[in-house]
Amino acid sequence: MPNTPNNRPAGRQRINGGQGKSVSTHGQGLGTGPVGKSDGYSARREGGGPGMHRDGNGSGSGGGGGMRALPISKGKLIIIGIAIVLLLVIGGKFLSSPSNDSGQSTTGGGLLSGLLGGDNSGGGLTNLLGGLGSFSGNSAYADSGSWTGGSNVGKLNTAVSSQARAKRTVIKGGGQDTVTLMVYMCGTDLESKRGMASADLREMAAAKLSDKVNVIVYTGGCKGWKTSGISSTVNQIYKVESGKLVPLEADRGKGAMTDPATLTDFINYCKTKYPANRNELILWDHGGGTVTGFGYDEKNPKGSMTLDKIAQAVKNAGVTFDFIGFDACLMATLETALVLEPVADYLIASEETEPGIGWYYTGWLTALSNNTSISTLELGKQIVDSFVSTCAQKASGQKATLSLIDLAELSATVGDKLSAFSSATATQISGSGYKDVSEARGNTREFASSSKIDQVDLVHLALNLDTAESRALAQTLLSAVKYNNTSTNMTDAYGISAYFPYRSANKVAGAVKQLDALGMDSEYTKCVKKFASLEVTGQAAGGGSTSPVGSLFGSLTGGSGSASGGVTDIIGSLLGGGGSSGGLDLTSLLGGSGLFDRSLTETEIVSMVEDVMIDDNALVWTEENGGKVLKLTEEQWANVADLQLNVFLDDGSGYIDLGLDNIFSWTENGDLAGVYDNMWIALNKQPVAYYFMSQSEEEGVTVTTGRVPVLLNGDRAELILTFETGEAGTTAYVAGARFIYKEDGNGTIAKADAELTAEDVIQPICDRYAYDGTYEDTYKLGDEIKFGSGIEVSDVTLNPADGKPIASYVLTDRFSMEHWTPQIEQ
Repeated sequence: MPNTPNNRPAGRQRINGGQGKSVSTHGQGLGTGPVGKSDGYSARREGGGPGMHRDGNGSGSGGGGGMRALPISKGKLIIIGIAIVLLLVIGGKFLSSPSNDSGQSTTGGGLLSGLLGGDNSGGGLTNLLGGLGSFSGNSAYADSGSWTGGSNVGKLNTAVSSQARAKRTVIKGGGQDTVTLMVYMCGTDLESKRGMASADLREMAAAKLSDKVNVIVYTGGCKGWKTSGISSTVNQIYKVESGKLVPLEADRGKGAMTDPATLTDFINYCKTKYPANRNELILWDHGGGTVTGFGYDEKNPKGSMTLDKIAQAVKNAGVTFDFIGFDACLMATLETALVLEPVADYLIASEETEPGIGWYYTGWLTALSNNTSISTLELGKQIVDSFVSTCAQKASGQKATLSLIDLAELSATVGDKLSAFSSATATQISGSGYKDVSEARGNTREFASSSKIDQVDLVHLALNLDTAESRALAQTLLSAVKYNNTSTNMTDAYGISAYFPYRSANKVAGAVKQLDALGMDSEYTKCVKKFASLEVTGQAAGGGSTSPVGSLFGSLTGGSGSASGGVTDIIGSLLGGGGSSGGLDLTSLLGGSGLFDRSLTETEIVSMVEDVMIDDNALVWTEENGGKVLKLTEEQWANVADLQLNVFLDDGSGYIDLGLDNIFSWTENGDLAGVYDNMWIALNKQPVAYYFMSQSEEEGVTVTTGRVPVLLNGDRAELILTFETGEAGTTAYVAGARFIYKEDGNGTIAKADAELTAEDVIQPICDRYAYDGTYEDTYKLGDEIKFGSGIEVSDVTLNPADGKPIASYVLTDRFSMEHWTPQIEQ
């Protein structure tokens, strides 16, 4: 990464593509809900993550938090926010505009409907005080740099702690072992749209299987299988044999693939029909990690299978597995590992969202057949390596991780280390150390970051905190991760992740509920609640906004961000102290009773907020050497977790949201330069809406990733763009695409297609806002683009005839609140 003054982060480098084509919105509104807001970007809703089965982040219908707030002054925003919460607490009624099915106002709404997300659900409120501002993806600060503490990629660890229990699967040796591999394949939209399940079935059939290896596949959860003969009406069971699929059960009923009873039935069938001394289980579908669990059934889209239910389903079948693997996103978590330890010896899973091609089955199945006594460590290594290498060949530019975790060792060694780490971190937070913990958390490798599921690499978090307790936890985890591999554009992914709040405090209630259901360490849960409590208090009192609309109108949008007296008054009201009448129960802001930690005094909280907050009054452009600069102190810059350029286009009838990019430059004094060059990202020279996701550096190459909302062959999706900058310059390309769920969804994150085809037709889309700041709808932007042999990605100069570009910078603070600068004068 290029050197910058005062160790400031370097933004993406432009790829000059010359004059852009004319562009405008057209057609009827799509009714998808905002596609630009990352808090709705999820494979089912569009918030940090729509996704498909193997790659995550997304946006989708019905989500995104409704409208943006109207432009209001700094002090009034917080006062109005508090008033709205009080109305919620006492059961007051709100004014809101009529809504369509996606929850968006159909009439433009007003201030209250804007804050409340267009309905009475409080969705906008949770955005306001529970993970506000959802524009930013991974922090430009966090992702840059090399490995912390050294990489463990490609290092097989065969040592086993003396504390570990004996493995339940006993390998006989000498090729005498029999193996039953159970593949629980919920095809869902991954199969119906792109045939991903069929592709993996072909890989299995291509393996040279021994008669001692039984590969049994359970199919279901898909509206349209691409493989002839597989039913889209009922669930079925097949055996992979002699290069083909042999039907075993033509009708296994219509049970949802996310129903634990369906999984139990499959395992019982395999146990009875194909007994073996080595049993392996692979769950194939979407994944959502700790909070959501596994699976999205396209025919029964009513919920996923949470981790506790997965464990119970396996336990009810009475089978213990050599390994349980997830060919799905985000399942390599500490919580997954601990809950599955009673039923398996090893876990094979991905920390990150998976590229659409998923695992590569041919090679390692052939190796297993050649030697059914191969050690699980060596077999797991082959599974991991073949996945990562195949992704590098067929899904270049997409991130990939896969790791092999020894559950027997982990469960025996991590308990006291996790408890000590959690207790020490909670004490650090209480001792005015929120800023240090927040900075460590903000700089930690985060997975499916745009979806805001708050899943981070636990080793990296521990190393960043750098206490005796955290270092001990890191070493314990590293010992239990027996093998780890990642794509070259991933750093600080050590093989095991965990839930730790930061991006979305309003999801804490669901997370804590799941942690309790899993029997997680109570000290860890206390630490999570303490951190989230202080974060949401800081969000409420420290200032910031969910909207750039104030910047569009030439004024700052934000919170109090001023004198300590104002912060003290607000916190006093929130806590019910400081002479306030009635006060406010902050548990409502975290989504449930008993979640708010009241162990700190009001004075301590005020001090913490003032130490961490960004003062909106400081966000002004000043004249220096003939140009505009933003001058902040080093202490103020230390409170900035993320920095991005936000651009709208005023086309004469409203605002087109062109998105967010990590484009910025610094003066020699380390000040932010207030310049905008009227350029924006384009596909084949056609400007598109673009949203930065992440940036990382490895071996002298800086890799930037972003997304472009589109209709792909008529279906909601997003293109994944990758920019690679090295000594030879920058190259950019479309790395893939992922579809966005249209259903309400269940929280799982989608995989991405490995590649587009020549026949694919892409229609860019974007969000429009009225001059009063209300979200109008999402529209088609410019003309259709046929993928053909590829698409040119570049930066182009916007056509003046299309309207006036309006640019500002958005700074995200350590409370995950966003602060917009005034417009950059053109």
